[in-house]
Amino acid sequence: MPRRTRSLAAAGIAGILLSGLAVAPAQAGWGRPVTSDRTSPAEARRVDRVPTPKLDWYACYDYAECATVELPLDYDQPKGATTEIALLRVKARDQKNRIGSLFVNPGGPGGSGTDIALAAPYFLGDEVLDRFDVVGVDPRGVAASEQVRCFPSVKEQTKAYAGLNVAFPWTKAEEKAYVTSSKAVGKGCSTTGKPLSGAMSTAEVARDMDVLRRAVGDRKLTYLGFSYGSILGQYYANMFPDRVRALVIDGVLDPNAWVGQGKARNVTQEDRMRSAQGAYKALREILDRCEKAGEELCSLAAGDPVASYDLVARRLRAKPVVIDDPDLGQFTVTYADFVGATLGGLYGPFGYEQVVGLTAELLVLTDPAASSAAKTEAKAGVVRLAAQARQQRKFDFPYNNGLETFLGVDCTDGNHPKNAGSWPARAAKADKRDPYFGRLWTWATSPCARDTWTVRDEDRYTGPFNRKTSAPVLVVGNYWDPATNYRGAVAAAKLLPNSRLLSSDSWGHTAYGTSACVTGAVDAYLIRGKLPAKGTVCTGDIQPFVPLEAPAATERASKDQRAQDGARRGDRKQLPPVVAPLPAVGTLTVR
Repeated sequence: MPRRTRSLAAAGIAGILLSGLAVAPAQAGWGRPVTSDRTSPAEARRVDRVPTPKLDWYACYDYAECATVELPLDYDQPKGATTEIALLRVKARDQKNRIGSLFVNPGGPGGSGTDIALAAPYFLGDEVLDRFDVVGVDPRGVAASEQVRCFPSVKEQTKAYAGLNVAFPWTKAEEKAYVTSSKAVGKGCSTTGKPLSGAMSTAEVARDMDVLRRAVGDRKLTYLGFSYGSILGQYYANMFPDRVRALVIDGVLDPNAWVGQGKARNVTQEDRMRSAQGAYKALREILDRCEKAGEELCSLAAGDPVASYDLVARRLRAKPVVIDDPDLGQFTVTYADFVGATLGGLYGPFGYEQVVGLTAELLVLTDPAASSAAKTEAKAGVVRLAAQARQQRKFDFPYNNGLETFLGVDCTDGNHPKNAGSWPARAAKADKRDPYFGRLWTWATSPCARDTWTVRDEDRYTGPFNRKTSAPVLVVGNYWDPATNYRGAVAAAKLLPNSRLLSSDSWGHTAYGTSACVTGAVDAYLIRGKLPAKGTVCTGDIQPFVPLEAPAATERASKDQRAQDGARRGDRKQLPPVVAPLPAVGTLTVR
């Protein structure tokens, strides 16, 4: 990727404008003239020479329209190989007053844009649905787009994944197996997975989105991205700064920490992003609020909630719990399962109930002195969670490339340490810094070790991330986000000169839908360009151990349920189907 240089002495004004370095007048879209950076000539040449695709929409899922399009695998070779990209749109209810298209991305990486677009009537505000066609794109390699496959068969994939069948490794044997499988996956994606695995970088997805923006007839992009979708949004804003109409990112990652430059290239991505810090902060706050709420609202308040959680963790490290159930059979709950289930609970605004309930149940099941009646009651709750996790698990057929879509982006975008064998020590160090979650988040990128993940995208984007956009970027950060640490939103807002930070005291991963204040602010900006006042801090509608005064957003429905049930104006909204990395397996891992 060519980097910009600042050489003003050798060029006149015309040369500066052509170089993409100088600012260019633009219109924010809200009647306010602004001055923005320009798309670099190299980047403009890449995308603008690609003919505008003709989207052959057809009816799908009862109320949506679908299409596929062939786009260049490598934008440096626009007439070379292509990859198929899938789109889905839900058309604006009020076509007469339609503003344009709203592109949405659910995160991941590896989340399905067509899924979140299909869910739009269930989580987006009615006025947004009136005024925008909601468009979702499955990124390269993902879901309904041409899929990346790092192994020739499910059998070979299963062999390679054998050591990854834990929420995260804890024992020495598990660590050894995890490293072996990490190397196998890295090598598979760097050989069999090519060429697509080397063409899945976020920069390529941003280029695809710019071409598709043109294809739907929009002069500038309107975008709402969650979780990893915040990285895609920031890449677009910095690669195409003069092509932004409105851009909102929620659950925000620091792009410099995502990439890792200089000395940071030799530390793990978790050391840079500190997701575990956010998760531990949220857990500790829940346990502290539990104690203050009292035993009537939180069962753990009968003792010391912080000490009780730690006691369960120590007992499970020493000896996992084996549970016999007539329906599920015998299964084991390990320390890693407990931590993975805790993180899963923290992802939702009602997750404090799962955190407290599971801790209380395992406190009984790990206590040799507990009565049989108490253990029977406690076992019922754990069995229910295990059954839910098992129902969500994918079968061996067909080929499931979920992990490969995540790695195909992360391992290509970011810089990672060289040797997968160094991950056990790195994970242990992270766990000392951020208890419980340091190991979990560190191990997520072990297949990205540079010695084994060798496929590269020469046109990936590594910055800068401080370009001035033609319209403001609304950056939404949640204080208690367990995946995208709030400090990522603060960092991104500081980088982007034309941005506004909206903070929220919300629970779960991302804030839209968890706070009427956040949802209203985002909707107002997307429709009218109205930004919240500087320093605005919203409050989540759901707070741990506080009874609800009014109905809150419900949990997410499945794709089949959405197509079957339909949605009506004024219906109670669900939470957006945000996709964030969680352990792919685990006895109690509920995604």
